[in-house]
Amino acid sequence: MRKIRVAIAGVGNCASSLVQGIYYYSDPERLKNAVGLMHPDIGGYRPSDIEIVAAFDVDRRKVGKPLREALLAKPNCTPVFCDIPDIPVTVQMGPVLDGVSEHMADYPEDRTFVLADEPPVDVARVLREARADILVNYLPVGSEQATRYYAEAALEAGVAFINAIPVFIASSPRWAERFRRKGLPVVGDDIKSQVGATIVHRVLTRLFEDRGVRLRRTYQLNFGGNTDFLNMLNHSRLKSKKQSKTQAVQSQLDEPLASEQIHIGPSDYVPWLNDNKVCMIRMEGVGFGDQPIELELRLSVQDSPNSAGVMIDAIRCTKLALDRGIAGPIESVSAYFMKSPPVQYTDDEARRMVEAFIAGEPAVASQVGGAD
Repeated sequence: MRKIRVAIAGVGNCASSLVQGIYYYSDPERLKNAVGLMHPDIGGYRPSDIEIVAAFDVDRRKVGKPLREALLAKPNCTPVFCDIPDIPVTVQMGPVLDGVSEHMADYPEDRTFVLADEPPVDVARVLREARADILVNYLPVGSEQATRYYAEAALEAGVAFINAIPVFIASSPRWAERFRRKGLPVVGDDIKSQVGATIVHRVLTRLFEDRGVRLRRTYQLNFGGNTDFLNMLNHSRLKSKKQSKTQAVQSQLDEPLASEQIHIGPSDYVPWLNDNKVCMIRMEGVGFGDQPIELELRLSVQDSPNSAGVMIDAIRCTKLALDRGIAGPIESVSAYFMKSPPVQYTDDEARRMVEAFIAGEPAVASQVGGAD
């Protein structure tokens, strides 16, 4: 089986957890037990078949450094659950554009980004020279221009694209058509966690709907201590994130809530939490006899490993699409693994569609809603 050659834009916590996971599950016993994996094997590809061949960042503690060193450098703060061996990849300077918010300069260096004083490389050229199959976008939330740059580079280099952040690429008809014309798959947008705030909130929302309970109002508040939450203290960068998370929940309702009855989004930055993310969900509804039902939930997770558990499957599914000559948005994979896919389905329907995709079978499901 050929390796899956992956390039990463953004060598942060999520990248660290992903790369650790590749080596963690190279242990045959761990792979056999499959704790933490949704799919030990996808079309013959195992986690250990993923090979990182290029990486881009803008932080001086990472640019020019071996990938192994960069993955463990500040401001990364995700748990280290597996030793990373030496990887023959040096992190290269990407374009800054809007990838770093100005307010980040007001915080200690060990918590924030420190820009490298180097010119950016030609990302498309690097992707071609590295013979990458897939480019994974792990840039900070709000990096609209930078994400479009990397998407352009993927198209120019002939590389598939997985967009893990809430910038609308796979769910944009214009971008979707460009990848389709190039014969390249694209998966996005805005990755879900394995068991995170969005998937839990969506499933509970659909449960209310399916069981005849009318949801009247709901909120989801999230806080944590990694650079993602620090970055999102700049509320001007949150528009797409709030849109992505809100429509992910609204799509599970037959009649969406009025905007004043739903509040979903990052709420605050608590430095000592590091990569621990805490979510508070409240749901108020009415059931049989118009009687009230209230639900409150607190969820605590290590944010980046929770995300990597999904990305490790998204990468292998994208490689299957490349192998099969599938171009444009992969509807089933995006619907199950992303908050803002081109088409929304219930998570149960999306899961069945992904299983059918992996097996090479046609998938049939009913559409619930659509991303903007």
